[in-house]
Amino acid sequence: MAQKISKIVIALLAIIIGLYPTLYFFNERTFGLLSTKPGELLANITWNIAFYTHIILGGIALLIGWLQFNLKLRLRNLSIHRTVGKIYVICVLFSSLAGIGIGVFATGGLIAATGFICLGIVWFTTTLFAYLTIRNRQVEQHRRLMIYSYAACFAAVTLRIWLPLLTMIFGDFIIAYSIVAWLSWVPNILVAGLIVKKSKPAYLQQVHSH
Repeated sequence: MAQKISKIVIALLAIIIGLYPTLYFFNERTFGLLSTKPGELLANITWNIAFYTHIILGGIALLIGWLQFNLKLRLRNLSIHRTVGKIYVICVLFSSLAGIGIGVFATGGLIAATGFICLGIVWFTTTLFAYLTIRNRQVEQHRRLMIYSYAACFAAVTLRIWLPLLTMIFGDFIIAYSIVAWLSWVPNILVAGLIVKKSKPAYLQQVHSH
């Protein structure tokens, strides 16, 4: 029961935050994190392309990524699993690279920038290797890497949980943002490691489901 509830909560949070980027198209340029950026950066075309690539494709990846861990869906219709997986990989590869680019200009300076750049690298590499392993029919390695990949993707959710709490605790947005640049994803990766360690291999999951 607890596992089912946690899956439902994760799916709901992924959907809500996955749709969050749409708000940037209905609000002024002072909305959200854009309000912390200097005017010259907001006027930069390259930065804007990277920013919107990151939030739009990252939002799509978050929206659809949790579906890949639905064993029943995977067993009943493998073609849907593969199609969704391809969309997820494409979205992540472009979003993570764009994220690394805009991470250089992160609010909060070097600490925040390094945190978000490292997140982008982890997200990119785990997803790329997850794709390469399934191409080589290494199903178990693929499954494990995808858990790490989506843990990094889920940083979009955990960031929005931690940021207001840390801002209240420290009373300073810059300090909170510098901390959340790391806190939003490092614990996620540690939890992913525990899940990988405790979860059954893919072939055992399939045997158990029958």
